[in-house]
Amino acid sequence: MTTTFPDISINTDRLVLRALEEADAPALAEMMNDELVAAWTAVPQPYTEAAARTWITEYAPTQRAAGRGIDLAVTEFLTQRLVGIIQLAKTDWKVRSTEISYIVAPWARGEGYASEAALATAQWLFGDQKFERIELRTAADNTASQQVAQKIGCISEGVLRNACIARTRTEDGSWTDLRTDFIVWGLLPEDLDGVADQMAEAGYSSYTDWS
Repeated sequence: MTTTFPDISINTDRLVLRALEEADAPALAEMMNDELVAAWTAVPQPYTEAAARTWITEYAPTQRAAGRGIDLAVTEFLTQRLVGIIQLAKTDWKVRSTEISYIVAPWARGEGYASEAALATAQWLFGDQKFERIELRTAADNTASQQVAQKIGCISEGVLRNACIARTRTEDGSWTDLRTDFIVWGLLPEDLDGVADQMAEAGYSSYTDWS
């Protein structure tokens, strides 16, 4: 039974999802220092280029080799600019399930890239990798992430109370932890029926290919 993800490239009309490369380090560090990324993720602040290189050269390859997941750079097809990250983690190869998360760079928000990249990843997981479930967790107040989950067909399955640590700015400009709830979303293969067509009608790519 396969227990690791392949070295994959996933293409849509506008995006290429591929393995992280060392050349991505400056843009990755800049993305991770964004206020919204800092608020809704656990990445250290400030986030350095050295930390980005460690992620690219050590953490991501180890995650994939161990079968725990895969980290993909989301880039624009025309410009090759880094516009986001897709992560798969907590993968259960017997159950054929994994947890997906996504980050979009501040310079690329409002273009529908998170939905497009997440949908393309789900199509690849269900079609090529024969997965049966994708799970997504969003902080209770992270409405942007929740909208992405809804767009790609996820079903809200419940609330994990007090299970999420977010961050907020204090009066002196530093960060402090903020405890909140996690909303748990599930996505099954049949939940994708019609989703690609709906996104295409909204002006987003519905074509996905992988190699």
